[in-house]
Amino acid sequence: MSMTTNTMSTPAPSPSGIFLKDTLLLGQPAQIKCVEIGGQIYSISGGPIRTMRLEDEWHEDVKDPAAVIEFLKDNRDVRPDMFTFWQRLPDVQPRYSFHQEWDHWAALPVKSYDHWFNHHIKSRVRTSIRKSEKEGLVVRETVYDDAFVRGMTEIFNEAPTRQGRPFWHYGKDHAVIKQQFSRFLHREDMIGAYYRDEMIGFIMLSNAGRFGLTGQIISSIKHRDKATNNALIAAAVNVCEKRGLEHLVYLYWREDSLSEFKRRCGFEKTSVPRYYVPLTLKGTLALKSGAHRGWKAAVPDPVKDRLKQLRRSWYARSTGAAE
Repeated sequence: MSMTTNTMSTPAPSPSGIFLKDTLLLGQPAQIKCVEIGGQIYSISGGPIRTMRLEDEWHEDVKDPAAVIEFLKDNRDVRPDMFTFWQRLPDVQPRYSFHQEWDHWAALPVKSYDHWFNHHIKSRVRTSIRKSEKEGLVVRETVYDDAFVRGMTEIFNEAPTRQGRPFWHYGKDHAVIKQQFSRFLHREDMIGAYYRDEMIGFIMLSNAGRFGLTGQIISSIKHRDKATNNALIAAAVNVCEKRGLEHLVYLYWREDSLSEFKRRCGFEKTSVPRYYVPLTLKGTLALKSGAHRGWKAAVPDPVKDRLKQLRRSWYARSTGAAE
């Protein structure tokens, strides 16, 4: 699973202060509009409601929200319709008076590896990890070199769909993958899972200062019987303990195909406050109507589930491969 956007280079700003930044969006090269305020980079989304947020919000905190808002009010050329920001773990008690809602993360509290293994996970996960070790699965910290990238490339190109949707990185070659995944090596730990010297899974575990973040976790489909992802999570917990990180975060908590896996591995639904500050009339109307959350938030969960089932079936028929 990969995060939605990953930033690359930063061109010089225009006279308005807005500049384009190279990134990956849904796994493909793209550009996003950004502005620098108080030494931090903020991205501005397109669409009907132009929303600004800290570009690297998983890894940074907004230093001074009031100063950002004042800057936007004083700079008409930059002003979006909405400014949004959140508080990161472990800072989950609301501290600001702006309109606030809750975002839900999948977070695993890390006391120690032993505590996680013996008291925090389901017994079937412990059994699966022990079984995979007996069968020869080896999970260890490694480095981002050509061998690691070759393993990534082989795993990515196993199937055109994963979790019932087209897989972002299918069809990419070694050179493309090496370049696209090398941007944040300064804050990532590589963890590889090996069976008979073949890499069959990996995590690129990002250090977000306060927690570890599973920016990319994936394993080989043909070796799904090895419980590779369970073993990778175990290794990630161990790394978090060594790095002094008190949580391991698996992005958002959603009731989807991954939710039961997260529960079994000890992840919990953890709510963090997110704030929305309208800056235009359009932004105010969007906040009142709920449009600031996007169209997906307006679709009832049973309808979403049915649409996902239809999508999964359609892709399975169109590609001739079931997952």
